Amino acid sequence: MREKYATSQIALHWLTLLLIAVAYTTIELRGLAARGTVTRSLMIMTHFSCGVSVWVLMLVRAALRHRHTSPDINPAPPRWQHMLAHLMHFLLYALFLALPTLGVASKYLNGRPWQVFGLSMPVSSTPNFDLADTLIGWHETLAPLGYWLIGLHAVAALLHHYILKDNTLIRMMPARKRNP
Repeated sequence: MREKYATSQIALHWLTLLLIAVAYTTIELRGLAARGTVTRSLMIMTHFSCGVSVWVLMLVRAALRHRHTSPDINPAPPRWQHMLAHLMHFLLYALFLALPTLGVASKYLNGRPWQVFGLSMPVSSTPNFDLADTLIGWHETLAPLGYWLIGLHAVAALLHHYILKDNTLIRMMPARKRNP
């Protein structure tokens, strides 16, 4: 049995975290740039681009979870911890698939031009402003949950590493290069 996740899983885990951090940062800080400025438009486009990228990466990561077996945790945790870990991962995947889906759907239904990576995205020829507002409302309501889930996920990893002294965190860390 492997001691670590597959290299692709490790790389996508940390890339996903980076993109989520950029998405949250750009949307939280957009208010520092005046409406109608290039800076604000760039921040918003970066938020959209990172969100769409997170959605794609989460789908790839879900496929990889089924392709690769998870390395064992040593020493093995109690069953309740194992079940909580599965619940946490389910919630993380569900949230970071739902948020971009809600965001993209609301932008599409809004009928106004928007961009991802500088590319114009399709919009509905018959906008549905009420549904677009409802979807973005859900997006904005659910988004803060990401802070909590990521925080709990990180605290659990650190707890496992420093208090329980198991290999939970090490399994997801990139391999160290060995000196010759």
